[in-house]
Amino acid sequence: MQISSRFTIAVHIFSCIDTFEKDTKITSDFLAESVNVNPVIIRKILSQLRNAGLVHVQRGSGGASIAKDPKDITFLDIYHAVDCIENGELFHFHENPNPQCPVGRNIHHILDNKLIQVQKALENELKSITLADIIKDTQYYIQNEKEENVSEYNE
Repeated sequence: MQISSRFTIAVHIFSCIDTFEKDTKITSDFLAESVNVNPVIIRKILSQLRNAGLVHVQRGSGGASIAKDPKDITFLDIYHAVDCIENGELFHFHENPNPQCPVGRNIHHILDNKLIQVQKALENELKSITLADIIKDTQYYIQNEKEENVSEYNE
């Protein structure tokens, strides 16, 4: 099981918007260059984020911008916006367990509540991390990188 890369691409998009929006127009081509994917993928994810009310996308001269205060956008909001899981269920249950087998006949009773419990734990963790946390970390690492480059230059 693996959560779709759309989630990490979406977080990457938010980090780019915050980092570069003052200096450049944030287009799908610009974002695709940073993420290193086809601009069509970026446009699809931007569309999902826009539909969830998390970004504004203006064609032409506008570009993309963050629609809410980053402290009000959680990883769970992003996760839901980009449809990381099918039908709201993190775990996809295997089809047609054998009803003639005592394990197959009871596997849903055995696992269903436990899998729901795991999904709720994941979603609670996703709620605890905000876009503001990511922006803070992005700024920290970019600043450290700049300082390292300056100190290397001065040596």
